[in-house]
Amino acid sequence: MSDYTSTQDRAVAKWLLICCSLVFVMVVLGGVTRLTGSGLSMVDWQPVSRLLPPIGDQEWQKTFEMYQQTPEFQKKNAHMDVHDFKGIFWLEYVHRLLGRIIGMVFFFPFVYFLWRGFIGRDEWIKYTLMFFLGGMQGVLGWYMVKSGLVNVPAVSQYRLTAHLIAAFAIFGYMFWIALSRLYPSRDGGTAHPWFGNTIALTILITATIVAGGFVAGLKAGKIYNTFPMMGDYWLPPGMLALDPVWRNFFDNMATVQFDHRILAITTFVLVVVYWTKIRKTKLPVGAGKAVNALLHTATLQVILGISTLLLVVPVFLAATHQAVAMLLYAIALYLCHRLYYATDRD
Repeated sequence: MSDYTSTQDRAVAKWLLICCSLVFVMVVLGGVTRLTGSGLSMVDWQPVSRLLPPIGDQEWQKTFEMYQQTPEFQKKNAHMDVHDFKGIFWLEYVHRLLGRIIGMVFFFPFVYFLWRGFIGRDEWIKYTLMFFLGGMQGVLGWYMVKSGLVNVPAVSQYRLTAHLIAAFAIFGYMFWIALSRLYPSRDGGTAHPWFGNTIALTILITATIVAGGFVAGLKAGKIYNTFPMMGDYWLPPGMLALDPVWRNFFDNMATVQFDHRILAITTFVLVVVYWTKIRKTKLPVGAGKAVNALLHTATLQVILGISTLLLVVPVFLAATHQAVAMLLYAIALYLCHRLYYATDRD
């Protein structure tokens, strides 16, 4: 931590970083929920009243009967009994419960810090915005789930990707504010010459993650499980089969997977180039280690992505791939922040 950081700033930053850690866990758990087919097991949304899971055989049977009315049960899981249902219910329940816990972990310290003056009156709006965005993320999550409760037992890839983007945006917003508390701007600070390139690389990382959301939403990772070619093709057939053409980039499984591959490979190559060149410049304190971490994490992410594809999306590898994507995003944001607030004193 910076020597220039006050005790109050460190306290607020630690709180925000704890919230970021919980959002990280929430994203990973959400991925596991999706990968295990648990996301549509809770067919109602009671964010305030339903804190406890079903208790007793009668409540479990009632909850199971609600699930039996859904397309997922009727078209995919008609073989399930109550015991089987519990296996998918718990993951979704814990996922929703964690969302409530994050809300409380954010809200009560926020009120305390506001009361004690750790958060100034000129700053309370940006922290209130964090809380509001967290609440809207819950609404967006239910909006996503609802898309899989009508006709087709699968959530919309558009809504799933929007839910994922919102989680990353909330994480990034809190993380940036936390970094600003740890490394406050100082008079005379100037942006590092590589700040613009770092922003561009972060945007590319984000675009690759968004493309991964569409792969996940369409389950496009379960086709063309070869690398580097897609089956026998470099360009798979039917990539522009849908009309209008733009739909192929969001609704066509082959096109969506191809796009994610190209973006991922391009991102990795540019990370290597970035690492090679920026190491020759004078960097702020902590940025050098972050640059190395960016390269190592990007390498791990490529290995995980290819392995997940070749092994036809095993749950552990796919969830780890999503977790490392968020870690890569966090490292890139950290670099953006450190290079934006670079000063001679660093």
